[in-house]
Amino acid sequence: MSHTSYENARARVQRSELAVPGSSPKMFEKALNSTADFIFLDLEDAVSPNDKVTARENVIKALKEMDWRGNGKTISVRINGLDTHYMYRDVVEIMCQAGEFVDTLLIPKVGVQGDVYMVDCMVNQIEQERGLKNKVGLECLIETALGMVNIEEIAQSSKRLEALHFGVADYAASLRARTVVIGGLNPDYPGDQWHHGLAKLVATCRAYGLRPIDGPFGDFNDPDGYINAAKRGAAIGIEGKWAIHPSQIEHANNVFSPPEKEVEKAHRIIEELAKAAAEGKGAAQLDGRMIDAASEKMAENIININNLIQSKKK
Repeated sequence: MSHTSYENARARVQRSELAVPGSSPKMFEKALNSTADFIFLDLEDAVSPNDKVTARENVIKALKEMDWRGNGKTISVRINGLDTHYMYRDVVEIMCQAGEFVDTLLIPKVGVQGDVYMVDCMVNQIEQERGLKNKVGLECLIETALGMVNIEEIAQSSKRLEALHFGVADYAASLRARTVVIGGLNPDYPGDQWHHGLAKLVATCRAYGLRPIDGPFGDFNDPDGYINAAKRGAAIGIEGKWAIHPSQIEHANNVFSPPEKEVEKAHRIIEELAKAAAEGKGAAQLDGRMIDAASEKMAENIININNLIQSKKK
């Protein structure tokens, strides 16, 4: 390991993240009672300009009156972008009126580290002024070419930062990419045209201790497409995925939960390596395959996320 290392952000279960428009309060109760790990109440793309103020009021009311945490939810709010005049009122009013009920703020279309610094500064000042004990985390949507080329600087922009999300729809638009379905595969491309972005996001998150989260899959009538997209993400280290429809929640929870057989094998790996270490050996064999220190780290990853998921169920 390098002598240089970065602390991991707060560990949270984030297998599924349900997007709920702030302009549709009738959806709040269903979200509260869903099996999603994360809920983000949206003030940005899912809300028309004419409904921005009303949506903000709806979200503040929901944060104050609904027991999100008591129902096992991590509650987040996606604020409007820094290029709009809605953003500063989003931060000020949400933090001043309901800051103690917010777990994270999701910043859209982050392009440079200064975007995060601005929100961080505002949140910090309000927490100080209001005497808020709950330290609100920040999450960033990487969904533009500018954000992707500056992703490493963004990842180091704030101690509040917990996760980076891959916003495939706006990212595709930013690249002028030809897409068929949001988050889906273009048959004209020999493979997965989003792999480069997701892989870069995962590597950056793991280098700087953040959670990598995949964004939406647009066709909620195609469960197989959603599951396949989630599996591709999980294979490279993604921790969770958005659900833009309640039907997608269960698929995300299933894909991003370690199968029982994997958990059992992870424990066996730890046990066999402990026996090998007691005999002065650095490696061992399990089921006809060599296992070593790298195997142990992978096993620990599986055990840790499983323990986190199990603690959430209690």
